[in-house]
Amino acid sequence: MTDAGAAGARPALHLVDASLYVFRAWHALPDEFHDTHGWPTNAVHGFARFLLDLLERERPAHIAIAFDEALDSCFRHRIYPAYKANREPAPEALRRQFAHCKALCTALGLTVLADREYEADDLIGSALQRARPAGYRGVIVSADKDLSQLLVGQDEQWDYARGLRWSAAGVKARHGVHAHQIADYLALTGDAVDNIPGVGGVGAKTAAVLLAHFGTLDALLQRVDEVAFLRLRGAAQVAVRLREQRELALLWRQLTTIACDAPLAYEGPAALRTEPDAEMLDALAQALRFGPLTRRRLRAAAGLEADHDAQPSSLPA
Repeated sequence: MTDAGAAGARPALHLVDASLYVFRAWHALPDEFHDTHGWPTNAVHGFARFLLDLLERERPAHIAIAFDEALDSCFRHRIYPAYKANREPAPEALRRQFAHCKALCTALGLTVLADREYEADDLIGSALQRARPAGYRGVIVSADKDLSQLLVGQDEQWDYARGLRWSAAGVKARHGVHAHQIADYLALTGDAVDNIPGVGGVGAKTAAVLLAHFGTLDALLQRVDEVAFLRLRGAAQVAVRLREQRELALLWRQLTTIACDAPLAYEGPAALRTEPDAEMLDALAQALRFGPLTRRRLRAAAGLEADHDAQPSSLPA
């Protein structure tokens, strides 16, 4: 289903939040896939299936795959050292698979975005910011609500696993606030996934009411004396908390706002699919012990002829 409406003739730039789908595969698939060195490859197999489904379905001319390399080194850690401190470091078996997933994208001729200073969300936002003046619309492939703040006009966000798409116009029905209010909303409510506390005592419903009335976090903090008079449960206490935690609320918004000035590893307004690396693709398929069906799909997705000399794998797909 979609609430995005007709996209018209504007070309699409697909922007994939890769880490989400790698992690999902890591947790969802059994640890029964291994490469030629005995390391697990369940996340790579799952990610490859997702990526092939996407490429076969959409056949995008412009696409970039964004990975998180800044889980403990991005600029947000300098602003707030406890940012994402609640997350356990990725085990070596998973880190190896992330590297394989990036290599697979490169071999397919897909632009890979990764940076030690900026997170995947920032790279997606920066790519979209560059593409818009040239007439592109974004198709953000991710279920992450943070990314909804990027949506304007004909842009779409696509929760691929659930088959749901929505535009900026559909964000309020999903999250209770408009697309341009998402960063302010998360600053107020906090984000447990990223270890952002938010303003004490302000939950999702309260934040939605406050932003519906004031429009922005800045206006809310400037007119905080009005909060006590709103028809809002515990309004007086909420006003007190906002006064006490004003600077913290602004700090949280620095963390929840997607940066759109990250460096991008391609020229031109939108990432363009390039020539695949057939040798690299075949070597990866061999090393990761992909089955014959997956190998044929990979070569087809890359626009290569079938490799009739490929040795069959012991895996079914």
